[in-house]
Amino acid sequence: MSDCLFCKIIAGDVPSKKVYEDEYVYAFYDIDPQAPSHFLVIPKAHIASAAAVTPENSVYVAHCFEAIAKITKELGIESFRVVSNIGEQAQQSVFHLHFHVLSGRDMTWPPG
Repeated sequence: MSDCLFCKIIAGDVPSKKVYEDEYVYAFYDIDPQAPSHFLVIPKAHIASAAAVTPENSVYVAHCFEAIAKITKELGIESFRVVSNIGEQAQQSVFHLHFHVLSGRDMTWPPG
């Protein structure tokens, strides 16, 4: 989608600090980190949110989680939180499916 920030990052039109990339996913550090280590993993296919996952595009979601496992192992991260916000009330600000991976501090529950 031409107006999607994350599609522009994937295309290289908007700069990012890349963590990982393969044919299905792109991962980059968050510009406003909420933990000492905070990166996002996004599918290269435009999927609006987890609510828009279908049998046809779910391969991208599976690859996101495979990438999360690979990246955290490579970075030596053993404990982390994965978050995906769906919809405005849940604070989704970019409507392209993405997973926040946060680590390096104690996480509380409920988050806040």
